[in-house]
Amino acid sequence: MNHLRLLSLAAALTLAGCSTVGPGRVGVLWRATSGTQPNPYGEGEHLIAPWNDMAVYDLRTMSNDEMLNVIAVNGLSIKLDATVRYHLIPNEVIALQEEIGPEYYRKIVEPVLRSEARRVIGRYTPEEIYSTKRDVIERETREGVESKIVGKHIALEAILVRNVQLPDAIRVAIDQKLAAEQEVLKMKYVLDVARAQADQRRIEAQGIADYNHTISASLSPAILEFERVQQLERLAQSPNAKTVVLGSGSATQIMLQAGGDGSAPARR
Repeated sequence: MNHLRLLSLAAALTLAGCSTVGPGRVGVLWRATSGTQPNPYGEGEHLIAPWNDMAVYDLRTMSNDEMLNVIAVNGLSIKLDATVRYHLIPNEVIALQEEIGPEYYRKIVEPVLRSEARRVIGRYTPEEIYSTKRDVIERETREGVESKIVGKHIALEAILVRNVQLPDAIRVAIDQKLAAEQEVLKMKYVLDVARAQADQRRIEAQGIADYNHTISASLSPAILEFERVQQLERLAQSPNAKTVVLGSGSATQIMLQAGGDGSAPARR
């Protein structure tokens, strides 16, 4: 009897297969006798009977490249190169196996992505898609896909538009328009700088004019005469001055004969 049991065990081991669960992955075992098992299998080698099956799921971040054919708001057909980045929710892998299976991307993510891309991009012009609205398109497409795959055990990380393919004539026209707009912005900047410089010079000139007006209003003949006498006395006190200055047309005339002996000025 024991001999028969050993033979049966040896036969079972011989018939049994080996399933490998690699790094960052989990296995979901289906048994012919009891169906999908409630607990996933971790990394490593697992002996699996030939009548059972092990599905292995990758829990790491994954990405798929897609070529999207979409139509702009004006009816022009456009091709987009996009990348979808996503991962599975670890504690929902058993439910994913039971409800969807290993073909979850093809069954769920891909069709939803194509539908949402057409819906979002259909609101924009080719120029906006090509240049100014790419970030908005990525965000709105991601939000649309996320709302449609809620409860599908998949977490969406990003949708990235890598390239926009337009007909050559449309692309050249858009490039020329964008270049012209940049030139207009450049000239506007130059004019703004010139206008600011002119305003600065005008303000400086007005300040000088205001200063001169204030000074001239305070310079009476008596003050001017006093300042003139003060300047003459300072000049006379200079040891190097050898100048004769005669006041003219004023109430006080002063003659200076400044020499090396520092003689005082003579008043007349």
